[in-house]
Amino acid sequence: MRDAVIVEAVRTPIGKGKPNGALHDVNAVDLLAHSLREVVDRSGIDPVLIDDVIGGIVTQVGEQGSNMTRRAALAAGYPESVPATTVDRQCGSSQQAIHFAAQGVIAGAYDIVVAAGVESMGRVPMGANLIGSDDLVGKGFAARYPEGHVGQGISAELIAAKWGITRTELDAFALSCHAKAADATKNGLFDAELAPINGLTTDEGIRIGGDLESLAKLRPAYYDEAMGKRFPQIGWEITAATASQISDGSSAVLIMSSEKARELGLTPLARVHDFSVVGDDPLLMLTGVIPATRKVLQRAGLSIDDIDLFEINEAFSPVVLSWAKELDVDMSKVNVNGGAIAIGHPLGASGARLATTLVHAMRDRGARYGLQTMCEAGGLANATIYEAM
Repeated sequence: MRDAVIVEAVRTPIGKGKPNGALHDVNAVDLLAHSLREVVDRSGIDPVLIDDVIGGIVTQVGEQGSNMTRRAALAAGYPESVPATTVDRQCGSSQQAIHFAAQGVIAGAYDIVVAAGVESMGRVPMGANLIGSDDLVGKGFAARYPEGHVGQGISAELIAAKWGITRTELDAFALSCHAKAADATKNGLFDAELAPINGLTTDEGIRIGGDLESLAKLRPAYYDEAMGKRFPQIGWEITAATASQISDGSSAVLIMSSEKARELGLTPLARVHDFSVVGDDPLLMLTGVIPATRKVLQRAGLSIDDIDLFEINEAFSPVVLSWAKELDVDMSKVNVNGGAIAIGHPLGASGARLATTLVHAMRDRGARYGLQTMCEAGGLANATIYEAM
């Protein structure tokens, strides 16, 4: 059976998604084009060989709308003969792009594919594609889930309450994330994966220093009186410090068959070993990483202890901490170079960003297996296992 290997993986540094952020002046088309161009240039392949470009974007409106991946591929200088499409599986969009690309290669439909993602949250605000929607759920959803639809911040609070995760644990996790990311930056551990752009050479959101005392002074980010009455079990622990950052960035992963890699004289970074996607409780919403991890391990015939490194998207601190408690994971293997709380979470780019960081960390640390999983709005999650070549 054919396999699918990653031969190159790059990302931009992640900018703060604000008007004064380093990438705010970069159109999202050009932001994605930068990673698309870089992944081809670093590999040395002729882009005419690319069978498809699959891009993940969450807020598909404005400059990010109308199959923007095609415009970005053309902006990157790809031949007009190279097709492109755009997918949306919320925060896991570019991880899903990797799945589609790998599945196409394994099936023989593709030889070479670029899976990528982008989000310019400073230019195209989260939720901008929902403007004009007075009723997001309709009658059928409301009848099935009478407790209603909530935002992800409330879901994070519900997770913290269900798993008994304290404010101190949440804050300590956030501090460790920044410390690990700062250390990785200082020691050049991101250098091989970064494609500097617009003068930005390192991730803009990483904070050095801080302590539990200062974080304890931050107010809960999602509390209001109505929600307090609706969910009396919530302890209102989530703050701006324990949530992922609003960010701008892009990422790209070059995937092909191992036969094609040998033909082109390319050395793979990793093989896409197995993948899964699951649905879960849409109210808790962010817990899908737990069944997704179990499912992909079962498919791969591996145990949690077989995995050397994990990348778990840090949408909120309790997502990672509840996942770790439920699966009894060694936290020294988790997000070893920091995660989205420090690095940032440009929604559509994050799946391929985590993959990029993971396969480079696997190479640096001599790891055999790496597992990546992402929680996604609506109670979804993707999981992927990579194996070193």
